[in-house]
Amino acid sequence: MSTIYVTGHRNPDTDSIVSAIAYANLHRALGDSEYKAVRLGPVNDETQHILDYFGYEAPELVNNMRTQVRDLDFDRPTCLDSSVPVMLAWNTLKDEKVQAMPILKENGTLFGLLSTGDVANYDMRTMADSYLNDVPVFNLLSVLEGVIVNESGCTAYSVSGSVIVALPQSLSYSTAFSSDNIVICGNQPEIIEKAIEAEVSCIIICQSDIDPEFKNSTSKSCIISTPLDARRTARVIYQAVPVKRVCSTDNIVCFHLDDYLDDVREQLLESRFRAYPVLDENDKVVGTMGRYHLLRPRRKKVVLVDHNEISQSVPGLEQAEVVQIIDHHRLADIQTNQPIYVRNEPVGCTNTILTAMYQENGVVPPPKIAGLMAAAILSDTVMFRSPTCTKRDIAMANRLAGIAGISLDTLGKEIFTSDHSGPVEELFNSDYKQFHIADRYIGVSQITCSDSEELVGRADEFLKLMDEIKKKDKYDIVILMMTDILLDGTQLYYSG
Repeated sequence: MSTIYVTGHRNPDTDSIVSAIAYANLHRALGDSEYKAVRLGPVNDETQHILDYFGYEAPELVNNMRTQVRDLDFDRPTCLDSSVPVMLAWNTLKDEKVQAMPILKENGTLFGLLSTGDVANYDMRTMADSYLNDVPVFNLLSVLEGVIVNESGCTAYSVSGSVIVALPQSLSYSTAFSSDNIVICGNQPEIIEKAIEAEVSCIIICQSDIDPEFKNSTSKSCIISTPLDARRTARVIYQAVPVKRVCSTDNIVCFHLDDYLDDVREQLLESRFRAYPVLDENDKVVGTMGRYHLLRPRRKKVVLVDHNEISQSVPGLEQAEVVQIIDHHRLADIQTNQPIYVRNEPVGCTNTILTAMYQENGVVPPPKIAGLMAAAILSDTVMFRSPTCTKRDIAMANRLAGIAGISLDTLGKEIFTSDHSGPVEELFNSDYKQFHIADRYIGVSQITCSDSEELVGRADEFLKLMDEIKKKDKYDIVILMMTDILLDGTQLYYSG
């Protein structure tokens, strides 16, 4: 199952963070484990204080929703170790009907890439060069389906030499053997004896009963018995070499799971490989991809909570699939390619809507999450003093407080008793949103407190910052609201 990301707006406030947590938890309780809460920006001081108060961690930070390699249905062929014989690799390519496969180092990272073309090129080279160099005995036994005849005498790990097929009518071979030969023969005792005398590297006896004296031989030559005939043996013996000698290792273009498709497409235009290895964050191989995989990528699925405006949402949203929207703000400019579930209600907080959804599904939120949701309602409605607050907000907050076993008055003091001596940039961005209304671009920040005197004393600092933001982002107006919950009012500042 693909992950469905639940996210609030950029510069998230408490309602935005908690809405993502609460909605993902609701779906997990209903068996939809693919829902995951994320956030688009740093957690402000108020929200972090509330999370710490209830012992809850902030959601994971995401920077964008651009389509990545991990969103592709890329191939996952068998990946073989670099020591396996070419025959095994070829059979794997054929059985899995793939044109290329990654070859791995011992630690699972990429050694090279083997294609059907690599195998064909190697096979053609053996037509002109009959010499085999350091072929592991294990590999040789595997491709020949053979056994070692002289177990007591043969201690070789690998064999090397020119491959000679000693036919019965070609006894002249018996006078020309050297230690640098690999001899293929049948039931030919004279040739076998001469090969042993010459201490050839390896003797391969095809489809013959083995004379007991050869089984007890202490010769340094590796004597192997195979059920294959001489013709087949002479062909497959070359496929015993380790695949690392055949596969491509230079100029391999790889991609990581986190690479963005926009960047991948550009690299593909500059190369013409059949397959491209896909690596994880530890450079371990997880599959391969080709150009055709880019035709229909899986778009990331996103649930928007506490916003429905592109300028407030995650970068790259146009490459994602919005599947649901839960919000209490005006309807804005989000567009979708198909009908989706939208729940938008005129209440003071998104968590008020989510509490109703818990009720409708017969799910009781855990006490910690219930406490977070109550805190979010208090924060967004400014302890029920906001003109957007409704009777439903008050009722739901009281219900959640009962589940969490907390006092709303005590919780409100925890929320709004905070230090406002930090940098103006942090204070301004703690709850900052951008709006596009008609042909106007507007930036709005709200700082809620229980004593606005300190903030008012820093008005010049805020106005200087607002002038800079207006100029940099080319806004028509930038607004700051310093809302004092005890005075039931707002000091309003603007640039523009």
